[in-house]
Amino acid sequence: MARHTFIRSNTSHWVWLCIAALLVLADQFTKVLIVGRYGLGEGFAVTDFFNIVRVHNEGAAFSFLASAGGWQRWFFTALGVAAAGVMVWLLKKHPGQTLFGLALAFILGGAVGNVIDRVLYGYVVDFLDFHHAGIHFPAFNLADSAITFGAACLVLDEVLRVRRGH
Repeated sequence: MARHTFIRSNTSHWVWLCIAALLVLADQFTKVLIVGRYGLGEGFAVTDFFNIVRVHNEGAAFSFLASAGGWQRWFFTALGVAAAGVMVWLLKKHPGQTLFGLALAFILGGAVGNVIDRVLYGYVVDFLDFHHAGIHFPAFNLADSAITFGAACLVLDEVLRVRRGH
């Protein structure tokens, strides 16, 4: 059964892969800046609710399995590589589905950015720290933001597809 989406185009899968690659470059560039300038836990206040601070996450989202003893590094690396492979395959299979392709490109770029960290450092470098009244949201990075945006686009793509009856 063919997958339909709300917005279609003649876009090649290479466009989506280039977007993913640009996201990886932007993510890694920001992390190199943070690692080169700040020690672990160091940073600066940008506003009264936002800081730039170097944090290491050895787990997954919200530090899930962060203290699992080290095996999680390779588990999450393998999971990220496998997910990247599936996303590349899906992009090749459905290159003309604009919102779907954009979503996968962002998720792919974010996943690869975080996989690179796990391979190079053994943890993911996070640095965006939002807080209010002494409560801090878990720190994150550009790769995490790309994954979140991509996931939101996937949900929107599916909602639009269901509304159209496909």
